[in-house]
Amino acid sequence: MNIALIAQDKKKELMVQFCIAYKFILDKHNLCATGTTGRLVSEATGLAVHKFLSGAQGGDQQIAARISCNEIDMVLFFRDPLDSLPHEPDISTLLKLCDIHNIPIATNVATAEVLIHGLERGDLEWRDIVNPKSNTGIS
Repeated sequence: MNIALIAQDKKKELMVQFCIAYKFILDKHNLCATGTTGRLVSEATGLAVHKFLSGAQGGDQQIAARISCNEIDMVLFFRDPLDSLPHEPDISTLLKLCDIHNIPIATNVATAEVLIHGLERGDLEWRDIVNPKSNTGIS
């Protein structure tokens, strides 16, 4: 499965710790991330992560475009609900597209743990049946 990782500034360390804790599951999947989050996760875990631009420079939009093209199966987006950002419309679009395309999305660590355990059990394999892809990797 193709998993997108996004973390706002105050949640980047939490994303890194989450990826360290669940490296054995994430290692079996294709990962992509916004720039800084991807770099931090890759450096801390050794996981292969395709890095897009930083969120403020359009990385959220790049991931949203892949959601629209059915190239993302799950989004882990650790956001800070108390922090407003100038690219908030991009974030709203990303969340909306996940709803439109039935992409499981976690916006906090508690929900991310539920999704990651479901991924490990195979609970999300329906994505491969309902949304078959000709290209299995993120490019």
